[in-house]
Amino acid sequence: MAFPYSTLMVQGTTSDAGKSTVVAALCRLLKRQGVRVVPFKPQNMALNSAVTADGGEIGRAQALQAIAAGLAPHTDMNPVLLKPSSDIGAQVVIHGKVRAEMNARDYHQYKTVAMQAVLESHARLLTQYDSVIVEGAGSPAEINLRDRDIANMGFAEKVDCPVVLVADIDRGGVFAHIVGTLSCLSESERARTIGFVINRFRGDIKLLQPGLQWLEQQTGKPVLAVLPYLHGLFLDAEDAVQPVQASKGAFRVVVPSLPRMSNHTDFDALRAHPDVDLRFVRQGEPIPTADLIILPGSKNTRGDLDWLRAQGWPKEIARHLRYGGKVIGVCGGFQMLGHGVTDPLGVEGKAGESAALGLLDMVTEMTTDKRLVQVRGTCAFDADGATVAGYEIHMGTSTGAALESPAFLIDGRPEGARSADDQILGTYLHGLFDTPEACGALLRWAGLHSDHTVDTSALREASLDRIADATQPLLDALVALRKAP
Repeated sequence: MAFPYSTLMVQGTTSDAGKSTVVAALCRLLKRQGVRVVPFKPQNMALNSAVTADGGEIGRAQALQAIAAGLAPHTDMNPVLLKPSSDIGAQVVIHGKVRAEMNARDYHQYKTVAMQAVLESHARLLTQYDSVIVEGAGSPAEINLRDRDIANMGFAEKVDCPVVLVADIDRGGVFAHIVGTLSCLSESERARTIGFVINRFRGDIKLLQPGLQWLEQQTGKPVLAVLPYLHGLFLDAEDAVQPVQASKGAFRVVVPSLPRMSNHTDFDALRAHPDVDLRFVRQGEPIPTADLIILPGSKNTRGDLDWLRAQGWPKEIARHLRYGGKVIGVCGGFQMLGHGVTDPLGVEGKAGESAALGLLDMVTEMTTDKRLVQVRGTCAFDADGATVAGYEIHMGTSTGAALESPAFLIDGRPEGARSADDQILGTYLHGLFDTPEACGALLRWAGLHSDHTVDTSALREASLDRIADATQPLLDALVALRKAP
C-alpha cells in the first residue's frame, strides 16, 4: 500500500484525548501493510520516559509507538522532552540528552533553539521512512502557548503537513471541544485541519449521527472516524497514573503517588497480575495495610521526601516493617531508603541536603551526569538466578555499606542493595517487573507464591493489535480523502 501522506499530524482538543493511541494504531496498521512508518512527537512533557538503543531518553509513549511500528526507539522520535521537577520548572532533554534545567519563562525563549532540533530530527526521519506520523501535545487552542509553538500548529505550519483533530467523547462536550478548538486557530491552521476523530465512543452510533451531521455542516470538515471505547487495554501511559481496576488479588501492594513520580509504568505488570491488588495512594488518602510497599522513581527526590513526611509515610513504613512487611525502592525511591540525599549543585531544585528514611546504610549525591542505559542481568536474591531486564535513568550516585549486598547482578557487577534482614530491597532499575522471571522472583521475595505469570510484551502487542483493528476505518477514510477529486 502507498500511504498518501509523507507527514501526517494528530492533534487533540485536550490532553488525553487519545492522540498517543491513534498514532500508535496508525503505525501498527501501516506496518502491517508494508509502509515504512515512524512515529514522531516534536515536544513531550512527561515523567514517564524510556531509554533508547542509542543511549538517549524519550517519552514513554513514543517508545510504545515505535514498538507499534516495529522499530527500536530512537531519540529522533522525540527530540524535545520536558521532565517537570516543580510546578514552574523542568529538565530540558534535547536529542536524548539533558541540556538544562529551566523555568517556564526561560524555556519559552529557548523554543527557537528547540525548534531547530525538532526540524533536524523530522528531516532525518523523512529520508529514512515513507511516512512520519506526528503526535501533537496538549491542545493547539492554548492561546498563551501559541507564540513560538513547536508542539502543535507551529510545527505543522513549519513543515506544511495536514492535521487530524481528535476529541474524547467520553469526557462530554465533544462538539464544543471541536468547534471551540477550531475557533481558536488561525485561518491557515483551520485550512490544514482535514477532519476529526471522535474517540472512546460507547453506545448506539445512530443516536450520535445527528450530531455528526451538524458538526460537518458547521465546520465544513468531515468526521473521519468514530472510534470505540476499548476496555482492558495494556498500554504504557504517557504520564498520568491510570485508574487501577477494582481489587483482584489478595496480595496487597501499595505505592505512594509522589507529586513528581516518574515511570509509574514500572508497576504495570503488577496492575495486570491476577493475584495482586495494586493501589496508588494519593495525597490525603489513608495509607492501607500492605504486604509490599514500593517507593517509586522521582524527578525531585528531596521534594518528594518532604511530601512523604507530610503524609505520614515514614511512620507507616516503620510499622509495616515491624510486622514483617517488605519494601522496595526504585530509582528515586531507592535513594530515599538511605541516610540522606545531597544536591550541592541544585540539580533537582534548590541546592541543599535532606535526611532520608535511614533504612539502608548508604547516602546519595545528585550529580549533573545522567546515566541512561539498557541493562540485563540476574536477581541476586533468587536461588535460581532469575533473569531481569530494564533500564537506568538517574542523576544520583549512591555509596555505602548497603551496596555490598546487591539486589541484582548486571553483567557481573553488583547493582542495588538489600538490608541485612532481607526486608528491604533497593535498585536503580526501571522495568524490573516487566520480565516474567524477575516479576515472579520479586513477588516470591515479597511473600507471594503464585503460579501466574504476566508477560507484559505479549499484553502490549495484543493491545496494539486491538487498537489498530478498531482504527482501520480512520486509515481507510484518510486514504479515501486524499484520493477524492
